[in-house]
Amino acid sequence: MGQSLAQLYVHLVFGTKRRVPWLDDGFRGELHAYLIGILRNLDSPSLATGSVADHVHILLRQSRTLALAKLVEGLKKSSAKWLKAQAHVPPEFAWQAGYGAFSVSSSLVPAVTAYIGGQVEHHQHHTFQDELRAILRLHEVAYDERYLWD
Repeated sequence: MGQSLAQLYVHLVFGTKRRVPWLDDGFRGELHAYLIGILRNLDSPSLATGSVADHVHILLRQSRTLALAKLVEGLKKSSAKWLKAQAHVPPEFAWQAGYGAFSVSSSLVPAVTAYIGGQVEHHQHHTFQDELRAILRLHEVAYDERYLWD
């Protein structure tokens, strides 16, 4: 094949360190815009970005030339720096060390987009911990609870 072609959709989830609720309603729109801009610059456009006080969900189309770990590293590093520069975010802000990344079939992009759009309502009834455990079970990801949270 003369070309390199890819269409990879990823549902990315990561939280604040120790799940501290630093992401308040007042600036989440700005945060989402910043994350979307970073992803655009990494040639991995966001199809949906949502968050609640202690974590973020992003559905993105991954660049064919950038490894996922490098993409997440760049996204978290740049956004943490931006967040710490905001007047209402304390300088000790940090993202958790890890992340969850799950492949999404193109046929499920609308469902994942809707799921991300419903995060605020969803988390009126479910904790981040319960949500992440359910996503891990859905994707049949083995994990050790001792190392899941930081």
